[in-house]
Amino acid sequence: MNPTPDTPKADPTEKGLKSLRQRISETKSTRWIRFGIVSVLFFLWVIWMGNPWLGLFWLLLLDIYITAYIPWTWWKKTKGPVRSVMAWVDAIIYALVLVYFIFAFIGQNYKIPSSSLEKSLLVGDYLWVNKTLYGPRVPQTPLHFPLAQHTMPVINTKSYLENPQLDYHRLPGIREIRRGDIVVFNYPQGDTVATKIPNPDYYQISNDLRRNGIDNPLRYMKQNKDVFGDIVWRPVDRRENYVKRAIGLPGERLEIRNDTILINGQAIPDPDNVQFNYIIPVSSAIPEEKWKEIGVRADDHGNSPIANEITGFKFYDVPLTKEMKAVVETWPEVSGPLRKESNMGIYDLSGMFPLGANYGWTRPDMGEFWIPKRGSTLHLTLDNLPIYERAIRVYEGNDLQVKDGKIFINGKQSDYYTFRLDYYWMMGDNRDRSADSRYWGFVPEDHIVGSPMFIIASFDEERGWFDGKIRWNRILRDANPDDKW
Repeated sequence: MNPTPDTPKADPTEKGLKSLRQRISETKSTRWIRFGIVSVLFFLWVIWMGNPWLGLFWLLLLDIYITAYIPWTWWKKTKGPVRSVMAWVDAIIYALVLVYFIFAFIGQNYKIPSSSLEKSLLVGDYLWVNKTLYGPRVPQTPLHFPLAQHTMPVINTKSYLENPQLDYHRLPGIREIRRGDIVVFNYPQGDTVATKIPNPDYYQISNDLRRNGIDNPLRYMKQNKDVFGDIVWRPVDRRENYVKRAIGLPGERLEIRNDTILINGQAIPDPDNVQFNYIIPVSSAIPEEKWKEIGVRADDHGNSPIANEITGFKFYDVPLTKEMKAVVETWPEVSGPLRKESNMGIYDLSGMFPLGANYGWTRPDMGEFWIPKRGSTLHLTLDNLPIYERAIRVYEGNDLQVKDGKIFINGKQSDYYTFRLDYYWMMGDNRDRSADSRYWGFVPEDHIVGSPMFIIASFDEERGWFDGKIRWNRILRDANPDDKW
């Protein structure tokens, strides 16, 4: 029997090339179109990020859409419940990835929780926040669930992994922050949180405890966990979102004198809808409908006037715009002239920025100070150190100590410091009912999220569904109408 000639062995390289050619030739034209669109968007994103190494992930897209060496769709070959479940899992993963990138680099929704910006933005407004205006911030905590800021609903656990933590980097935006912009940012003093008492914040609570003779507030709070809850740390981009109006910009000098804001010595105009608290003397209760007509929330006016137990003097303490004040003055229930709350000395003297310092500052009156600017050098003294200590130590990560009347930064005695970040001074339009920079100071640039673009929807939480709960006139309305300053 004649021996059978040996069959030539296939070249593994040639076999691999044939396999690749076959995979490419079998790819449908519609899939090539989708791959092309995704590739263009991906490379535009890489250029925007300014990091060419990210381009290597294009190979992953190539395999997902074209070559499929990794069996991404193995479940499509199965039958029964596994196929149905995996179809849902596949759709959810795609949706979450898309939401992650949109929320991280384009914008996201945000709800107004308090009245600090009334009447510019109302409690119950749902906003779309534009992150491209000032340039999107690359996620510093990249491993997080995109639909929860810091806590997962229902299961009440952290919605992020603390590691890895990336350095602050902001992509190019359309423009810088201007005075008068309404800005969304992460709460600067939200790094440490008492979970059962998020407001006032941990530092305000600590300041109050010290004033009451407790030397170690942290230990006290941990010993009283039933009152304060857990004491947790949160990274910058996982802290609570706040929304205020930008008043002071980097490098400017700011002063507040009798509720008037001065920038570099010059008074600036108030926003159109600015409100101040007024004491309204009355002879009888003002009907609820009158408050509703001018847009005063029940939380702001209370169910009935306040009565002085000694004199019997009855009054309301209510935030009003100039236009609202003019209307209230015509009501027959009002028994005397309206007076600004601050002019009567009714305001909180504790908890003002900078915490623990004895500057004598109040909400309507704060002495002149400089707002830090990136690259600018400040002459530090023991007198001005309380204003800038948190920025130097916490926001810019330096070891700062005072020994024998001298300032030491990172172990070296220094009377000067050059800032690495820009800082902003943020305030609410509802001036006497806004927890803003007057209490917690500067907002660093790495805390900036974006600017509200438009109102998605608006619900009045004090009305029923058939009593004007939906504010139809606010839907799709410009959320930053004062962008003309």
